[in-house]
Amino acid sequence: MASSAIVKLACALVMCIVVAAPLAEAAITCGMVSGKVAPCISYLKGGPGPSGPCCAGIKSLNQAAASGADKKAACICLKNAAHAIPGINYGKANGLPGMCGVRIPYSISPNTNCNAIH
Repeated sequence: MASSAIVKLACALVMCIVVAAPLAEAAITCGMVSGKVAPCISYLKGGPGPSGPCCAGIKSLNQAAASGADKKAACICLKNAAHAIPGINYGKANGLPGMCGVRIPYSISPNTNCNAIH
């Protein structure tokens, strides 16, 4: 089961690379985003948490996404990764930053317009 999640995460990463190619000016990569949020996947699929490593990743990602281009790239990567992993609870995903003491300028939702982030 864990290997299935890894394969889906890898597919999401490839999608993110293709989608994020026009965002070359951003310092955030989908690989970075996926690595930071990977410890959160079990929580987002209904497990207990969020764990310390999950919140540490969320905080680190938030600090790394300093510019508007970085925020937009992170949004696109998060949206694509969440879409590629079945069973993600978007309510938990949207509340995760706040639970980890972080504020982000967009919601984590399949309907988020990441292109509107500046």
